[in-house]
Amino acid sequence: MFRATLKSLLARKVRLVLSGLAVVLGVMFVSGAFVLTDTLGRSFDQIFADAYAEVDVNVAAKPKLAVNEFEGEQIQTPFPAATIETVRSVPGVAEATGTVVADGARMIGSNGKVITSFGPPQLGGNWVGESDLVQLREGREPRADDEIVINKALANAGKVAVGDRVGVLTLAPKEEFTIVGVFGYSGDRDSLGGVNEVMFTTPAAQRLMLGEPDVFNNIVIKSASGVSDDSLRDSVAAALGDDYVVKTGEQLSADAAAGLKEGLTFFNRILLGFAAVALLVGTFLILNTFSIIVAQRTRELALLRAVGASGKQIIGSVVLEAIAIGLVASVLGLAAGFGVGALLAYAFSNVAGGLTLATLGMPAAAVIGAFAVGLVITVLAALLPALRAARIPPIAAMQDVATPDRPLTKVTVAGAVVTALGATLLFLGLGGHAGGNTLATILGGVLFAFIGVALLTPLISRPVVAALGAVFSGWTPGKLGRLNSGRNPRRTAITAAALMVGIALVTGITVILDSAKSSISGLAQDTIKAELVIAGAQSGPRPPSFDPAVLAEAKAIPGVRIADGLYGDMAEIGGEQTWVGALTEPSALRQVYGVTATAGDIDRLAPDQMLVSSDAAESRGLSVGSTLAVQLARGAERTYTISGVFQSTPLFGTQAVLPTEAARDFSIQQPIQGFIQLEPGTRVADVQPRVEALLANSPEVSVIDLDGFIDQQASQLDGLLQMIQILLALAIVIAVLGIVNTLALSVLERTRELGLLRAIGLRRSQTMGMITVEAVVISVFGALLGVAVGAGLGAAVVEALRDEGITKLVLPWGQMGVFLGLAAIIGVVAAVLPSIRAARINVLGAIAHD
Repeated sequence: MFRATLKSLLARKVRLVLSGLAVVLGVMFVSGAFVLTDTLGRSFDQIFADAYAEVDVNVAAKPKLAVNEFEGEQIQTPFPAATIETVRSVPGVAEATGTVVADGARMIGSNGKVITSFGPPQLGGNWVGESDLVQLREGREPRADDEIVINKALANAGKVAVGDRVGVLTLAPKEEFTIVGVFGYSGDRDSLGGVNEVMFTTPAAQRLMLGEPDVFNNIVIKSASGVSDDSLRDSVAAALGDDYVVKTGEQLSADAAAGLKEGLTFFNRILLGFAAVALLVGTFLILNTFSIIVAQRTRELALLRAVGASGKQIIGSVVLEAIAIGLVASVLGLAAGFGVGALLAYAFSNVAGGLTLATLGMPAAAVIGAFAVGLVITVLAALLPALRAARIPPIAAMQDVATPDRPLTKVTVAGAVVTALGATLLFLGLGGHAGGNTLATILGGVLFAFIGVALLTPLISRPVVAALGAVFSGWTPGKLGRLNSGRNPRRTAITAAALMVGIALVTGITVILDSAKSSISGLAQDTIKAELVIAGAQSGPRPPSFDPAVLAEAKAIPGVRIADGLYGDMAEIGGEQTWVGALTEPSALRQVYGVTATAGDIDRLAPDQMLVSSDAAESRGLSVGSTLAVQLARGAERTYTISGVFQSTPLFGTQAVLPTEAARDFSIQQPIQGFIQLEPGTRVADVQPRVEALLANSPEVSVIDLDGFIDQQASQLDGLLQMIQILLALAIVIAVLGIVNTLALSVLERTRELGLLRAIGLRRSQTMGMITVEAVVISVFGALLGVAVGAGLGAAVVEALRDEGITKLVLPWGQMGVFLGLAAIIGVVAAVLPSIRAARINVLGAIAHD
């Protein structure tokens, strides 16, 4: 049986390639994700090791507020310069240097625009001199407070050089500086991990990056000879007390790498999620392939049974074939994944500003994942056809008809049960009844929904395919193609289901995002009472900000009624972290944002008062007169008294509003948005240019009308949708391969039939047209299923998010029409090779084919 299986496998090389291609692509995605994250992880390990190589021990004050990278910027608490003398007095300290280093130094390039960063921080600090790691390549160190040195990567990005005068944005509004030096790093590197760095004199760095004079936020310590880093760390920690965090350079490197790898793990899970979708589609393809293979080998398998092969041996034969295909596909997919991972790592390094990549390697997770996925998926997909093959009676060897169509009752019942299970899981997940397993419940519901619909598809395939094929029924090849696509409902359904998954996901996500855009846009139009908005498109981790003085000057413009600035940051309130805001004019909460009061006064705030939302008041049991302890990113904890409660609204999602004075302790101490309300009768065109002129020193933002602001914010969802569509394109490519595979195997199966049709007059062009119609009908059927299922899933999510402000259901009819048109094109493309093969069949040889 082993030899017979291998001979059968090698005799059908084309089938082997087509069967394994889907697994190759799925495995490629899985292994590529692991190769990418492993390469980036090791690259950042090396960067952090280099960055802290000259640090024996480091001292930093405990942060006032601990936030992760998804919540905002971690602010290091500054401490007085006198702390350095305390450290120097500790036995074993050879040298202690106070340093300033903080994110948020944004330089303006030669084109007048702020140089942005898509991930790496934009650090500002004090120049402490050259070292083995840092060397000046041009110029000198800064000596005056209006002089800076910058790293080579920033000089290249801004197209500036020594002697140029440039603007820099920090905690303060734009100030002008002269570039007096450009520095680089050992190993001829222009930056460490794509980080842009601006170095000031120490007084300037303290004022601009920390907000107060004579303070630092790090102390770099060199150990005396013979003193271990660990022992010195413990001594310094004992001398400073619990308000400081003291770590060795190795600890800092490991902690920094661990934090970044946590983000890479999240990114890896996203890629693996899309790989799972691709493999789900591939499972449909392999299942269909082996079903056709078993059907074609009915006589062969029956003869094996007749000469003594047992059912177990037949199952083993089919499974062995699946293992062989899975092994070959896993090896090829692993190799392709290595290449894709390397390509993505190279692309990431360029986006990150020239990240120096570590040597590419093949992590064990990639190898294990590749073979586990490749083998398991292939064997599982082949298992049902294998069981079916074991039930073939020996008498079938003497019959011409191999596999008569079976009733769909069991499949339909199973599909109904699985679909109901998927719907139940979706209801629990979307309705908030899944406890802490919401995401897993929703994903399980989507998976079971897809499988259930796929099982129900044979029931509807004949009538729907007949209806779709009616378009071609006036043409003889078209009529034959329609009949062929409906002759085997199971095969047609599985082929169509593969395409359904990808299109359903794209459609569902499009429905959700379009509904969110429409709902938020409508809510903004109805709620925000401002004709002009000061804002900028966020292109990195920090939102754009502007000089608060602009608002006071804008309010002085004739015709301006209110000029309000919105500040925002994470804060710890009553032991819980939440997003808080501050307004230039508290009355704008009602007059501009359309928020109503439910208790107290929300039009004014004293320095020791705050406002809370009705949701926060209800969940925490708060009322007017209650007090709350608030810890911001900077400064000491303060207690505020609640003076008013405002009605919660999805548009103004801030849970608490603090007085304007509190913004001094925010991570970003400048407004991130501004709203200008005009007096009745004032023309926007008369005010907008004057406000734009006030923003000359705030190049990160511009003043736009309300419609432009809404479009600007909505464009971020468009970018997300495009990324998802690109990642899901692989699933659609695999589905196309499935159609090619089904048609190619179907042509082999119908060799004699095609020969007879050719013999009675069907021309080659008509044969190709018949195969093409069959492909188009199957593709459009799959797309129609995908559009329907995706729209249904999207509508369910939108309904579940109604309380979050997504109140409008938007069905993207135009895009759904494009998907159906694209499906027709996919069918034509998928039919090219099978139709050419069918047209080239030797008529006499085909008639004699058995």
